[in-house]
Amino acid sequence: MTLFILIISIMFLILLITTVDTNPFLAFILVSLVAGLGLGIPTDQVMLSIKKGIGDILGDLAIIVVVGAMLGKLVAESGAAQKISESLIRVFGQRYLLWAMMITGFILGIPLFYGVGFVLLVPLVFSVVYTTGLPAVYVGVPLLAALSVTHGFLPPHPSPTALVSQFEADLGLTLIIGIAIAIPTIIVAGPMFARTLKHIEKAPLQTFRPREVPQDTLPGSGNSFFSALLPVVLLVLTTAIPYFITLEGSSLDLITFLADPAVIMIASVVVVTGTLGVGVGRSIKSVMVSYGEAVKDIAMILLIVAGAGALKQIFVDSGVSNTLAGLLEGAYLDPLILGWLIAAFIRVCLGSATVAGLTAAGILAPVVLSNTDVDPNLMVLSIGAGSLMFSHVNDAGFWLFKEYFNLTIGETLRSWSIMETIVAIVGLLGVLFFDYFIL
Repeated sequence: MTLFILIISIMFLILLITTVDTNPFLAFILVSLVAGLGLGIPTDQVMLSIKKGIGDILGDLAIIVVVGAMLGKLVAESGAAQKISESLIRVFGQRYLLWAMMITGFILGIPLFYGVGFVLLVPLVFSVVYTTGLPAVYVGVPLLAALSVTHGFLPPHPSPTALVSQFEADLGLTLIIGIAIAIPTIIVAGPMFARTLKHIEKAPLQTFRPREVPQDTLPGSGNSFFSALLPVVLLVLTTAIPYFITLEGSSLDLITFLADPAVIMIASVVVVTGTLGVGVGRSIKSVMVSYGEAVKDIAMILLIVAGAGALKQIFVDSGVSNTLAGLLEGAYLDPLILGWLIAAFIRVCLGSATVAGLTAAGILAPVVLSNTDVDPNLMVLSIGAGSLMFSHVNDAGFWLFKEYFNLTIGETLRSWSIMETIVAIVGLLGVLFFDYFIL
């Protein structure tokens, strides 16, 4: 009966979001209420479980996501993103243009949220297309594959950061492993796959011709790269230091404090406020206005994450996790594969990578936490990969790609949807490689 209610709850969530067009946050709260009552949680405890789930996940996540959005906004508005793209294209030249686009998407995909990155960088793709005469899909897919991977795999993006919290993984170690898996994934789904799309020669709409920032107002290349990558560098350094240097006492306490992802993000945004804000002639007031707009951009994402935390807590408090754990003990399916499959199924049904990843985590996190044989960092990446599976007509990203690149639905399925599927499958293979041969 417990599993039946679990399945009905997931189907109810899918129905609310896809058929009724309910806001995902409200859908999560409604499903949490119904599931809590159906699973036997006392009526006076259901809302307490929901509040605890929301509070726990936002307590871990809010600072990182909000400050990360601020940093990404400043990278975009300052022209640093444009400078990075231009620098890489100039270095690689037309012969290795696809690799330049891939690296541009990867570097800028780390600080920029996917929607912002898409709207910002696709016009840069079109500027290259208008200059070289190459097909737009051929040039754009490597960049968008990189954006997609960073969105699904790498902190400080909301979904992977929330998964780190739910599975009690190590943010820095997840980032390092994620980058190692992301690189081959992006190569396969980007430059290699793009070569099969050269026959799609649709011209992008004139509406999306880029309006570039004047060259004399752009920050320098070194400043742009430094500012965009600062959080990543700090996370990697503070995670790696204890593996190479024996620390104890006050030095251990200090590095533990500095390695906290929230501290790293706050330090990064303070530095970048100087390097890309005040340092290039902007007033503090105008920078703070940009930061306020950035928070508005990701407010709904935070609420969706909070709703997913509520549903997870309902599953924990009702004992669903114990039932699942008992079933998995006698099953032969690797939990990493199971997590990927659940996330992929929900992604195909709902279209939202964030909702898919967080829902899968809500089901499996309690099971994984009680199973010491499963690496929580790999579980984050496995579910992240599954959450990107086969984007199609129920995904806003599908329609963004179709309209910007002026494609038919068939051409969009042939390019965008297959690219996302490659990302999901190669990402899972990378996770399994790390599980069987390295960790």
